[in-house]
Amino acid sequence: MNKQDVSPSISTQAFRTKGRSGPLSGMLVLDLTHMLAGPYCTWLLGALGAQVIKIEMPGRGDFTRSIAPFFDSQSIYFTSVNRNKRSITLNLKIPSARAALLRIAAQADVFVENNRPGVMQRLGLDYKSVAAINPKIIYASISGFGQTGPYSKRPAFDAVVQAMSGMMSITGEEGGPPVRVGMSIGDIGGSLFGAIGILSALIDRAATGMGAQIDVAMFDSQLALLENPIARYLNTGDEPRRLGSRHPLVAPFQAFPTKDAPIVICVDTEAQWAQLCEAIGRSDLVGHPLFADGSSRARNHAKLEPELIAALAKRTRAEWLSVLDAAGVPSGPINSISDAVEDPQIVARGMIRRTGTGRFASQPIHFSTYQSASEEPAPKLGEHTQEVLVEFGFSVAEISAMKSEGAI
Repeated sequence: MNKQDVSPSISTQAFRTKGRSGPLSGMLVLDLTHMLAGPYCTWLLGALGAQVIKIEMPGRGDFTRSIAPFFDSQSIYFTSVNRNKRSITLNLKIPSARAALLRIAAQADVFVENNRPGVMQRLGLDYKSVAAINPKIIYASISGFGQTGPYSKRPAFDAVVQAMSGMMSITGEEGGPPVRVGMSIGDIGGSLFGAIGILSALIDRAATGMGAQIDVAMFDSQLALLENPIARYLNTGDEPRRLGSRHPLVAPFQAFPTKDAPIVICVDTEAQWAQLCEAIGRSDLVGHPLFADGSSRARNHAKLEPELIAALAKRTRAEWLSVLDAAGVPSGPINSISDAVEDPQIVARGMIRRTGTGRFASQPIHFSTYQSASEEPAPKLGEHTQEVLVEFGFSVAEISAMKSEGAI
């Protein structure tokens, strides 16, 4: 399908594009999210070209604006996931602010919120209320446990859903304590499934003309990401456990020490196994009955690992990576973050982008039909309030009245 197939409900207003380009150009997104699970989703939509208007509380704004460290007087946490957005302040506890939001929502394509279930209904901004004035709206709610179920009203953060989903139970060294995945996969997982749901609903709207409510839970999303461990347990009774860097089904497929620094080696086929053995000078291992195939090697990893560790201890990381690359064996260094952002492949792909005065990770999707647009810096609190309200037809008198009562 082409971009015109997902036409916005109103396409003539200049505010829809406002300098944005990409496959979602012309889509208007209202962002009532905070922290990470919601803002990452809306950042991605903005990076793909959508016009994103972030709604924040006057005087305070998104809580992450106050989280250190700071760069150029703004929180790095906030600026990273709130690029490509405009900020307006609306005190949604005041009726005129809620009325203003609904007036804007009447012309929007997507409405995203990540409050605890029940909050939006109490404000009169739930899906039913918004859909009453805009039946084509795609209304996405991203929460810890979803809109239904016994946990729906419970608060949740990344570590909570990592722990409860089983993610932490399989992360860490064998025999060691459970460990949180080193980034907020609980939040980011919910964000990505939220974005997928929104894009799917936009495609469906193109066919049916109808909007939709999307309910995404961080907890559910972690279960979806744990597809293989869960499938193994449900169908074989095998309880997945912590294995360090080792793969549970295939070997060798893990980190190994070398003479100076560790590397990762991943062997998935018998051809690669033979190539590895030849490269490290251990061709005798190819015909060994304990190591006949990937499953056998995984079962007998305790006997295999010492053999490989002894061989790999003879050369440095750089030497082995060169040898293994020439042999066609999948391998790589264990980079630090500072190593990764300077990696020539990352540089060539443009994955680190300058936005304003800072540098951030870019969205990773490349299109043949669009150049990767430059990203806009995260907005200051309420930076675009007056501008956006004017674009949506609010008069000077209306804006002045809202200011006087603290609605904006």
